[in-house]
Amino acid sequence: MKHKFIFIVLLVIPVLLLILPSTFFDSGESVCLSVCLFDKECYACGMTRAIQHLIHLDFVIAYQFNKLSVIVFPLLIISYFKELKKYYILSKI
Repeated sequence: MKHKFIFIVLLVIPVLLLILPSTFFDSGESVCLSVCLFDKECYACGMTRAIQHLIHLDFVIAYQFNKLSVIVFPLLIISYFKELKKYYILSKI
C-alpha cells in the first residue's frame, strides 16, 4: 500500500510542476545556508528556479539562474525514472 502511494505521488509531482508557472519560484528570500550564513552563493544556488524554467523549456533563463542546471536536469530525469520504475515494481508485488 505504501509503495502504491509513493508511486502515485511520483506521478503527480511532474504534473504539478508543469501546471505551475515557470516564474513560480523566482521571487522570495534565499534559504541556502551559504547565502544566509556567509553571504556567498554556492554551486546549487538558483538550481530550483533553473530546473523549473527547464521544465517549461526556458533554456536561456534557466542557464542564467544556474549554469550547472543543463547537466543536473538530465541526471534528475534519469534518477526520477529509476525511482518510478522501482516503485512501480514494488507496488505490483
